[in-house]
Amino acid sequence: MPETKVKKDEDFNEWYNEIVELADLCDKRYPIKGMNVWRPYGWELMSHVDSLIRIELRKTHHQEVCFPLCIPEDLFQKEADHIEGFGKEVYWITHAGHTPLEKRWLLRPTSETAMYPVFSLWIRSHADLPLKTFQIVNTFRYETKQTRAFIRVREIHFFEAHTCHVDFEDAERQVQEDKEIAKSLLQKLSLPFIFCKRPEWDKFAGAYYTLSIDVLMPSGRTLQLGSIHQYKDNFSKPYEITYENEDGGHNHCHQTTYGMSERILGAIIGVHGDNKGLVLPPEVAPLQVVIIPIIFKGKEAGIHEACTKIYNELIDQGLRVHLDDRDISPGSKYYDWELKGVPLRIELGPRDLQQGQMVIACRDTSEKLFVPLTDATQQVNQHLTDMAHRLYQKAQNLLDENMHMVDTIDEAKTLKGIIQLPWCGTDQCALDIEEILDGNTLGEPITQDQNIASHSCPVCNKEAVAWMRYAKTY
Repeated sequence: MPETKVKKDEDFNEWYNEIVELADLCDKRYPIKGMNVWRPYGWELMSHVDSLIRIELRKTHHQEVCFPLCIPEDLFQKEADHIEGFGKEVYWITHAGHTPLEKRWLLRPTSETAMYPVFSLWIRSHADLPLKTFQIVNTFRYETKQTRAFIRVREIHFFEAHTCHVDFEDAERQVQEDKEIAKSLLQKLSLPFIFCKRPEWDKFAGAYYTLSIDVLMPSGRTLQLGSIHQYKDNFSKPYEITYENEDGGHNHCHQTTYGMSERILGAIIGVHGDNKGLVLPPEVAPLQVVIIPIIFKGKEAGIHEACTKIYNELIDQGLRVHLDDRDISPGSKYYDWELKGVPLRIELGPRDLQQGQMVIACRDTSEKLFVPLTDATQQVNQHLTDMAHRLYQKAQNLLDENMHMVDTIDEAKTLKGIIQLPWCGTDQCALDIEEILDGNTLGEPITQDQNIASHSCPVCNKEAVAWMRYAKTY
Protein backbone atom coordinates (compact mmCIF):
# COMPACT_ATOMS: atom_id res chain seq x y z
CA MET A 1 0.00 0.00 0.00
CA PRO A 2 1.16 3.62 -0.57
CA GLU A 3 3.21 5.18 2.22
CA THR A 4 4.05 8.70 3.30
CA LYS A 5 6.59 10.64 1.28
CA VAL A 6 8.64 11.19 4.43
CA LYS A 7 9.46 8.17 6.61
CA LYS A 8 8.82 8.38 10.34
CA ASP A 9 12.23 7.08 11.35
CA GLU A 10 14.05 9.37 8.89
CA ASP A 11 12.45 12.77 9.62
CA PHE A 12 9.90 12.53 12.39
CA ASN A 13 8.88 16.20 12.33
CA GLU A 14 8.15 16.31 8.60
CA TRP A 15 6.42 12.92 8.79
CA TYR A 16 4.21 14.29 11.58
CA ASN A 17 3.25 17.37 9.55
CA GLU A 18 2.43 15.21 6.54
CA ILE A 19 0.24 12.81 8.53
CA VAL A 20 -1.77 15.61 10.15
CA GLU A 21 -2.54 17.04 6.71
CA LEU A 22 -3.23 13.78 4.89
CA ALA A 23 -5.52 12.44 7.63
CA ASP A 24 -7.63 15.63 7.58
CA LEU A 25 -7.30 16.31 11.30
CA CYS A 26 -7.01 20.07 11.06
CA ASP A 27 -6.53 22.86 8.55
CA LYS A 28 -3.56 25.13 9.24
CA ARG A 29 -4.48 27.68 6.57
CA TYR A 30 -6.49 29.93 8.90
CA PRO A 31 -5.04 33.46 8.57
CA ILE A 32 -3.88 33.66 12.22
CA LYS A 33 -0.79 31.52 12.68
CA GLY A 34 -1.17 28.90 15.40
CA MET A 35 -4.97 29.09 15.39
CA ASN A 36 -6.04 26.08 13.36
CA VAL A 37 -9.41 24.85 12.13
CA TRP A 38 -10.51 21.49 13.48
CA ARG A 39 -11.70 19.30 10.62
CA PRO A 40 -14.54 16.82 11.33
CA TYR A 41 -12.34 13.75 11.79
CA GLY A 42 -9.91 15.54 14.09
CA TRP A 43 -12.70 17.12 16.10
CA GLU A 44 -14.44 13.78 16.58
CA LEU A 45 -11.17 12.24 17.75
CA MET A 46 -10.71 15.10 20.24
CA SER A 47 -14.33 14.76 21.35
CA HIS A 48 -13.81 11.10 22.24
CA VAL A 49 -10.77 12.09 24.33
CA ASP A 50 -12.92 14.75 26.03
CA SER A 51 -15.55 12.09 26.77
CA LEU A 52 -12.95 9.92 28.55
CA ILE A 53 -11.84 12.96 30.54
CA ARG A 54 -15.42 13.67 31.59
CA ILE A 55 -15.91 10.06 32.67
CA GLU A 56 -12.77 10.11 34.83
CA LEU A 57 -13.58 13.43 36.47
CA ARG A 58 -17.22 12.65 37.13
CA LYS A 59 -16.19 9.34 38.70
CA THR A 60 -14.17 11.39 41.19
CA HIS A 61 -17.07 13.80 41.90
CA HIS A 62 -15.85 16.79 39.91
CA GLN A 63 -18.61 19.01 38.53
CA GLU A 64 -18.35 20.63 35.10
CA VAL A 65 -18.53 24.41 34.82
CA CYS A 66 -17.92 26.95 32.05
CA PHE A 67 -16.40 30.33 32.90
CA PRO A 68 -16.17 33.36 30.59
CA LEU A 69 -13.31 33.72 28.14
CA CYS A 70 -12.42 37.30 29.08
CA ILE A 71 -10.69 38.27 32.33
CA PRO A 72 -10.49 41.86 33.65
CA GLU A 73 -6.93 43.12 34.04
CA ASP A 74 -7.32 43.91 37.76
CA LEU A 75 -8.29 40.31 38.58
CA PHE A 76 -5.40 38.94 36.53
CA GLN A 77 -2.92 41.14 38.39
CA LYS A 78 -3.87 40.03 41.90
CA GLU A 79 -1.36 37.15 42.05
CA ALA A 80 2.10 38.60 41.39
CA ASP A 81 3.91 35.39 40.36
CA HIS A 82 1.05 34.49 38.03
CA ILE A 83 1.14 37.72 36.06
CA GLU A 84 4.93 37.55 35.88
CA GLY A 85 4.69 34.03 34.46
CA PHE A 86 1.97 34.73 31.88
CA GLY A 87 2.23 38.47 31.26
CA LYS A 88 4.21 38.08 28.03
CA GLU A 89 1.83 35.48 26.59
CA VAL A 90 -1.60 37.11 26.94
CA TYR A 91 -3.78 38.71 24.28
CA TRP A 92 -5.26 42.03 25.40
CA ILE A 93 -8.67 43.48 24.46
CA THR A 94 -8.61 47.27 24.62
CA HIS A 95 -11.71 48.45 22.71
CA ALA A 96 -15.40 47.61 22.32
CA GLY A 97 -16.03 48.85 18.81
CA HIS A 98 -14.58 52.37 18.78
CA THR A 99 -14.96 52.80 22.55
CA PRO A 100 -11.88 52.26 24.72
CA LEU A 101 -12.55 49.95 27.64
CA GLU A 102 -12.22 51.50 31.10
CA LYS A 103 -9.99 48.59 32.04
CA ARG A 104 -8.41 46.12 29.66
CA TRP A 105 -9.57 42.53 29.32
CA LEU A 106 -7.45 39.55 28.34
CA LEU A 107 -8.20 36.21 26.73
CA ARG A 108 -7.65 33.52 29.34
CA PRO A 109 -4.20 31.90 29.19
CA THR A 110 -5.52 29.68 32.02
CA SER A 111 -8.50 30.21 34.29
CA GLU A 112 -7.34 30.76 37.88
CA THR A 113 -7.88 34.50 37.75
CA ALA A 114 -11.35 34.10 36.21
CA MET A 115 -12.58 31.37 38.55
CA TYR A 116 -11.15 32.26 41.94
CA PRO A 117 -13.00 35.54 42.54
CA VAL A 118 -16.21 33.55 42.04
CA PHE A 119 -14.98 30.69 44.24
CA SER A 120 -14.67 33.25 47.04
CA LEU A 121 -18.44 33.83 46.68
CA TRP A 122 -19.36 30.15 46.43
CA ILE A 123 -17.43 29.02 49.51
CA ARG A 124 -18.66 30.08 52.93
CA SER A 125 -18.07 27.24 55.37
CA HIS A 126 -16.16 23.99 55.72
CA ALA A 127 -19.38 22.25 54.61
CA ASP A 128 -18.81 23.68 51.10
CA LEU A 129 -15.49 21.85 50.82
CA PRO A 130 -13.97 20.18 48.98
CA LEU A 131 -15.07 22.13 45.91
CA LYS A 132 -14.14 20.09 42.80
CA THR A 133 -14.78 21.63 39.39
CA PHE A 134 -13.53 21.24 35.83
CA GLN A 135 -14.09 22.77 32.43
CA ILE A 136 -13.14 21.96 28.83
CA VAL A 137 -12.47 25.23 27.04
CA ASN A 138 -10.06 27.03 24.74
CA THR A 139 -7.17 29.02 26.17
CA PHE A 140 -4.99 31.54 24.36
CA ARG A 141 -1.25 32.08 24.66
CA TYR A 142 1.01 34.06 22.37
CA GLU A 143 3.34 31.30 21.28
CA THR A 144 6.51 32.76 19.78
CA LYS A 145 8.21 29.50 18.79
CA GLN A 146 7.50 27.61 15.59
CA THR A 147 3.92 26.37 15.72
CA ARG A 148 3.02 22.72 15.11
CA ALA A 149 -0.49 21.27 14.96
CA PHE A 150 -1.71 20.04 18.38
CA ILE A 151 1.78 20.42 19.87
CA ARG A 152 2.52 24.14 19.83
CA VAL A 153 -0.45 26.37 19.04
CA ARG A 154 -1.84 29.73 20.10
CA GLU A 155 -5.45 28.69 20.62
CA ILE A 156 -5.38 25.59 22.82
CA HIS A 157 -8.15 23.07 23.43
CA PHE A 158 -7.73 22.46 27.13
CA PHE A 159 -9.29 20.77 30.13
CA GLU A 160 -8.61 22.06 33.61
CA ALA A 161 -9.76 20.84 37.01
CA HIS A 162 -9.75 23.33 39.91
CA THR A 163 -10.32 22.27 43.51
CA CYS A 164 -10.49 23.91 46.95
CA HIS A 165 -9.78 22.12 50.26
CA VAL A 166 -9.78 22.70 54.00
CA ASP A 167 -6.03 22.25 54.39
CA PHE A 168 -2.76 21.23 52.75
CA GLU A 169 -3.21 17.55 53.59
CA ASP A 170 -6.58 17.34 51.88
CA ALA A 171 -5.13 19.13 48.84
CA GLU A 172 -2.29 16.57 48.81
CA ARG A 173 -4.90 13.79 48.69
CA GLN A 174 -6.36 15.52 45.64
CA VAL A 175 -2.94 15.55 43.97
CA GLN A 176 -2.73 11.79 44.53
CA GLU A 177 -6.20 11.36 43.03
CA ASP A 178 -5.20 13.46 40.01
CA LYS A 179 -2.22 11.19 39.44
CA GLU A 180 -4.54 8.18 39.37
CA ILE A 181 -6.89 9.97 36.96
CA ALA A 182 -3.95 10.64 34.62
CA LYS A 183 -2.85 7.00 34.80
CA SER A 184 -6.34 5.73 34.00
CA LEU A 185 -6.87 8.16 31.11
CA LEU A 186 -3.52 7.61 29.42
CA GLN A 187 -3.77 3.83 29.83
CA LYS A 188 -6.91 3.99 27.68
CA LEU A 189 -4.94 5.95 25.08
CA SER A 190 -2.08 3.41 25.18
CA LEU A 191 0.31 6.20 26.23
CA PRO A 192 2.85 5.33 28.94
CA PHE A 193 4.31 8.46 30.55
CA ILE A 194 6.44 9.75 33.40
CA PHE A 195 5.71 12.15 36.24
CA CYS A 196 8.39 14.74 37.03
CA LYS A 197 8.46 17.31 39.81
CA ARG A 198 9.33 20.46 37.91
CA PRO A 199 12.31 22.51 39.12
CA GLU A 200 11.56 25.69 41.07
CA TRP A 201 12.46 27.94 38.14
CA ASP A 202 10.08 26.15 35.80
CA LYS A 203 7.03 25.37 37.92
CA PHE A 204 3.61 26.85 37.13
CA ALA A 205 3.42 30.56 37.93
CA GLY A 206 2.03 30.81 41.47
CA ALA A 207 2.27 27.11 42.34
CA TYR A 208 3.87 25.64 45.47
CA TYR A 209 5.01 22.74 43.27
CA THR A 210 4.19 21.32 39.82
CA LEU A 211 4.13 17.73 38.55
CA SER A 212 4.48 17.39 34.79
CA ILE A 213 3.04 14.56 32.71
CA ASP A 214 5.53 13.77 29.94
CA VAL A 215 5.40 11.33 27.01
CA LEU A 216 8.44 10.28 25.00
CA MET A 217 8.01 10.75 21.25
CA PRO A 218 9.82 8.53 18.70
CA SER A 219 12.04 11.50 17.82
CA GLY A 220 13.66 11.17 21.26
CA ARG A 221 12.08 14.42 22.45
CA THR A 222 9.52 14.58 25.24
CA LEU A 223 6.09 16.16 24.98
CA GLN A 224 4.46 17.54 28.12
CA LEU A 225 0.77 16.62 27.91
CA GLY A 226 -0.32 18.30 31.12
CA SER A 227 0.45 19.02 34.72
CA ILE A 228 -0.80 18.85 38.29
CA HIS A 229 -0.27 21.83 40.58
CA GLN A 230 -0.31 22.09 44.36
CA TYR A 231 -1.03 25.74 45.19
CA LYS A 232 -1.24 25.66 49.00
CA ASP A 233 -2.94 28.99 49.79
CA ASN A 234 -0.95 31.03 47.24
CA PHE A 235 -4.09 31.94 45.28
CA SER A 236 -6.69 31.86 48.03
CA LYS A 237 -4.99 34.72 49.90
CA PRO A 238 -5.03 37.31 47.10
CA TYR A 239 -8.49 36.18 45.98
CA GLU A 240 -9.82 35.92 49.55
CA ILE A 241 -11.13 32.37 49.25
CA THR A 242 -11.89 31.57 52.88
CA TYR A 243 -14.22 29.30 54.80
CA GLU A 244 -15.64 29.36 58.31
CA ASN A 245 -14.20 26.50 60.30
CA GLU A 246 -15.97 24.47 62.97
CA ASP A 247 -14.74 26.84 65.69
CA GLY A 248 -16.20 29.90 63.99
CA GLY A 249 -12.84 31.19 62.72
CA HIS A 250 -11.88 31.73 59.09
CA ASN A 251 -9.18 29.86 57.18
CA HIS A 252 -7.85 30.26 53.66
CA CYS A 253 -8.53 27.31 51.36
CA HIS A 254 -5.77 25.20 49.90
CA GLN A 255 -6.07 24.60 46.18
CA THR A 256 -4.96 22.35 43.34
CA THR A 257 -5.32 22.27 39.59
CA TYR A 258 -4.86 19.54 37.00
CA GLY A 259 -4.92 20.11 33.26
CA MET A 260 -4.15 18.55 29.89
CA SER A 261 -4.35 19.97 26.40
CA GLU A 262 -4.84 18.91 22.80
CA ARG A 263 -1.21 17.80 22.93
CA ILE A 264 -2.78 14.44 23.77
CA LEU A 265 -3.63 14.20 20.06
CA GLY A 266 -0.06 15.09 19.17
CA ALA A 267 1.13 12.21 21.33
CA ILE A 268 -1.38 9.75 19.83
CA ILE A 269 -0.31 10.70 16.30
CA GLY A 270 3.41 10.69 17.03
CA VAL A 271 3.71 7.64 19.27
CA HIS A 272 1.36 5.26 17.45
CA GLY A 273 1.36 6.39 13.81
CA ASP A 274 3.39 4.75 11.04
CA ASN A 275 4.29 5.31 7.40
CA LYS A 276 0.77 4.40 6.27
CA GLY A 277 -0.87 7.01 8.47
CA LEU A 278 -2.56 7.21 11.84
CA VAL A 279 -2.86 4.24 14.19
CA LEU A 280 -5.60 5.15 16.65
CA PRO A 281 -6.28 3.58 20.06
CA PRO A 282 -9.68 1.86 19.89
CA GLU A 283 -11.08 3.84 22.85
CA VAL A 284 -10.98 7.14 20.93
CA ALA A 285 -10.93 6.22 17.24
CA PRO A 286 -13.83 8.01 15.47
CA LEU A 287 -14.42 4.71 13.68
CA GLN A 288 -13.39 1.51 15.42
CA VAL A 289 -14.32 -0.88 12.60
CA VAL A 290 -14.73 -0.44 8.85
CA ILE A 291 -16.46 -3.16 6.84
CA ILE A 292 -15.40 -3.56 3.20
CA PRO A 293 -17.46 -5.75 0.85
CA ILE A 294 -15.37 -7.55 -1.80
CA ILE A 295 -17.77 -7.41 -4.73
CA PHE A 296 -17.88 -9.71 -7.74
CA LYS A 297 -20.36 -9.24 -10.56
CA GLY A 298 -23.59 -11.14 -10.04
CA LYS A 299 -22.96 -11.80 -6.33
CA GLU A 300 -23.49 -8.31 -4.93
CA ALA A 301 -26.72 -8.98 -3.05
CA GLY A 302 -25.46 -11.75 -0.79
CA ILE A 303 -22.34 -9.85 0.16
CA HIS A 304 -24.17 -6.63 0.93
CA GLU A 305 -26.73 -8.50 3.00
CA ALA A 306 -24.03 -10.25 5.05
CA CYS A 307 -22.03 -7.02 5.53
CA THR A 308 -25.14 -5.17 6.66
CA LYS A 309 -25.89 -7.93 9.17
CA ILE A 310 -22.37 -7.65 10.65
CA TYR A 311 -22.72 -3.86 10.68
CA ASN A 312 -25.99 -3.98 12.62
CA GLU A 313 -24.63 -6.52 15.12
CA LEU A 314 -21.59 -4.35 15.88
CA ILE A 315 -23.62 -1.14 16.06
CA ASP A 316 -25.97 -2.84 18.55
CA GLN A 317 -22.91 -3.52 20.72
CA GLY A 318 -22.18 0.21 20.85
CA LEU A 319 -19.18 0.10 18.51
CA ARG A 320 -18.42 2.87 16.02
CA VAL A 321 -18.68 1.16 12.63
CA HIS A 322 -18.74 2.19 8.97
CA LEU A 323 -19.82 0.09 5.99
CA ASP A 324 -17.81 1.32 3.01
CA ASP A 325 -19.90 0.54 -0.06
CA ARG A 326 -18.29 3.13 -2.36
CA ASP A 327 -17.86 2.10 -5.98
CA ILE A 328 -14.06 2.09 -5.91
CA SER A 329 -11.48 -0.67 -5.63
CA PRO A 330 -10.93 -2.48 -2.30
CA GLY A 331 -7.27 -1.39 -2.42
CA SER A 332 -8.26 2.29 -2.51
CA LYS A 333 -10.54 1.73 0.47
CA TYR A 334 -7.75 -0.01 2.39
CA TYR A 335 -5.48 2.96 1.75
CA ASP A 336 -8.09 5.49 2.92
CA TRP A 337 -8.89 3.73 6.18
CA GLU A 338 -5.31 2.84 7.02
CA LEU A 339 -4.45 6.52 6.61
CA LYS A 340 -7.30 7.36 9.02
CA GLY A 341 -6.00 4.84 11.55
CA VAL A 342 -9.19 2.77 11.89
CA PRO A 343 -8.26 -0.05 14.31
CA LEU A 344 -10.01 -2.96 12.59
CA ARG A 345 -10.95 -3.70 8.99
CA ILE A 346 -13.40 -6.45 8.12
CA GLU A 347 -13.30 -7.85 4.57
CA LEU A 348 -16.00 -10.12 3.21
CA GLY A 349 -16.05 -11.67 -0.27
CA PRO A 350 -18.02 -14.48 -1.96
CA ARG A 351 -15.56 -17.21 -0.96
CA ASP A 352 -15.57 -15.99 2.66
CA LEU A 353 -19.35 -15.98 2.69
CA GLN A 354 -19.47 -19.48 1.25
CA GLN A 355 -17.13 -20.70 3.99
CA GLY A 356 -19.02 -18.83 6.75
CA GLN A 357 -16.07 -16.62 7.64
CA MET A 358 -14.81 -13.07 7.40
CA VAL A 359 -11.33 -11.53 7.36
CA ILE A 360 -10.16 -9.23 10.16
CA ALA A 361 -7.13 -6.99 9.58
CA CYS A 362 -5.75 -5.10 12.59
CA ARG A 363 -4.29 -1.67 11.79
CA ASP A 364 -1.13 -2.20 13.86
CA THR A 365 -0.13 -5.55 12.31
CA SER A 366 0.21 -6.97 8.81
CA GLU A 367 -1.62 -10.15 9.79
CA LYS A 368 -5.03 -11.10 8.39
CA LEU A 369 -7.20 -13.42 10.46
CA PHE A 370 -10.10 -15.62 9.36
CA VAL A 371 -12.90 -15.77 11.93
CA PRO A 372 -16.39 -17.32 11.85
CA LEU A 373 -19.26 -15.02 10.89
CA THR A 374 -21.22 -16.40 13.82
CA ASP A 375 -18.54 -15.10 16.19
CA ALA A 376 -18.17 -11.59 14.73
CA THR A 377 -19.00 -9.49 17.80
CA GLN A 378 -16.85 -11.40 20.26
CA GLN A 379 -13.92 -11.55 17.85
CA VAL A 380 -14.07 -7.82 17.09
CA ASN A 381 -14.19 -6.86 20.77
CA GLN A 382 -11.29 -9.16 21.59
CA HIS A 383 -9.14 -7.85 18.75
CA LEU A 384 -9.81 -4.24 19.77
CA THR A 385 -8.70 -5.07 23.31
CA ASP A 386 -5.62 -6.90 22.07
CA MET A 387 -4.66 -4.02 19.80
CA ALA A 388 -4.84 -1.50 22.66
CA HIS A 389 -2.52 -3.74 24.70
CA ARG A 390 -0.06 -4.05 21.83
CA LEU A 391 0.03 -0.30 21.28
CA TYR A 392 0.67 0.31 24.96
CA GLN A 393 3.43 -2.27 25.15
CA LYS A 394 5.14 -0.95 22.03
CA ALA A 395 5.09 2.58 23.46
CA GLN A 396 6.30 1.30 26.85
CA ASN A 397 9.22 -0.42 25.13
CA LEU A 398 10.10 2.86 23.41
CA LEU A 399 10.07 4.65 26.77
CA ASP A 400 12.06 1.95 28.58
CA GLU A 401 14.71 1.76 25.86
CA ASN A 402 15.24 5.52 25.97
CA MET A 403 15.33 6.10 29.75
CA HIS A 404 18.95 6.36 30.83
CA MET A 405 20.34 6.67 34.38
CA VAL A 406 24.01 7.69 34.19
CA ASP A 407 26.57 9.38 36.43
CA THR A 408 28.58 11.55 34.06
CA ILE A 409 27.91 14.19 31.44
CA ASP A 410 30.21 12.39 28.98
CA GLU A 411 27.92 9.36 29.17
CA ALA A 412 24.85 11.56 28.82
CA LYS A 413 26.18 13.19 25.64
CA THR A 414 26.15 9.86 23.83
CA LEU A 415 22.51 9.07 24.60
CA LYS A 416 19.13 9.98 23.15
CA GLY A 417 15.87 10.30 25.06
CA ILE A 418 15.45 10.95 28.78
CA ILE A 419 18.69 11.30 30.73
CA GLN A 420 18.71 10.97 34.52
CA LEU A 421 21.77 12.42 36.28
CA PRO A 422 22.66 12.95 39.95
CA TRP A 423 21.97 16.50 41.17
CA CYS A 424 23.30 18.47 44.11
CA GLY A 425 20.16 20.60 44.50
CA THR A 426 21.73 23.78 43.10
CA ASP A 427 19.75 25.44 40.30
CA GLN A 428 22.85 26.56 38.45
CA CYS A 429 24.24 23.04 38.13
CA ALA A 430 21.02 21.85 36.47
CA LEU A 431 21.02 24.89 34.17
CA ASP A 432 24.64 24.17 33.24
CA ILE A 433 23.69 20.61 32.29
CA GLU A 434 20.82 21.95 30.18
CA GLU A 435 23.28 24.03 28.20
CA ILE A 436 25.82 21.22 27.81
CA LEU A 437 23.19 18.74 26.62
CA ASP A 438 21.28 21.36 24.61
CA GLY A 439 18.11 20.17 26.32
CA ASN A 440 15.68 21.02 29.09
CA THR A 441 15.30 20.07 32.72
CA LEU A 442 12.21 17.89 33.10
CA GLY A 443 12.43 17.69 36.88
CA GLU A 444 12.94 15.13 39.60
CA PRO A 445 11.34 11.67 39.51
CA ILE A 446 8.47 11.58 42.01
CA THR A 447 10.07 8.50 43.60
CA GLN A 448 13.77 8.78 44.35
CA ASP A 449 16.53 6.19 44.65
CA GLN A 450 17.35 5.83 48.36
CA ASN A 451 21.04 5.40 47.52
CA ILE A 452 21.35 8.76 45.78
CA ALA A 453 23.85 9.98 48.41
CA SER A 454 26.42 7.55 46.98
CA HIS A 455 26.43 9.61 43.76
CA SER A 456 27.88 13.06 43.12
CA CYS A 457 26.77 15.98 40.96
CA PRO A 458 28.59 15.78 37.60
CA VAL A 459 29.06 19.58 37.53
CA CYS A 460 30.32 20.52 41.01
CA ASN A 461 31.14 17.02 42.38
CA LYS A 462 29.19 17.70 45.58
CA GLU A 463 27.09 14.93 47.10
CA ALA A 464 23.88 14.42 45.16
CA VAL A 465 20.54 14.95 46.89
CA ALA A 466 18.28 13.76 44.05
CA TRP A 467 18.17 12.52 40.48
CA MET A 468 17.26 15.06 37.84
CA ARG A 469 15.87 14.30 34.40
CA TYR A 470 16.81 16.07 31.17
CA ALA A 471 15.60 15.77 27.59
CA LYS A 472 15.10 17.70 24.42
CA THR A 473 11.47 18.82 24.43
CA TYR A 474 8.72 20.07 22.13
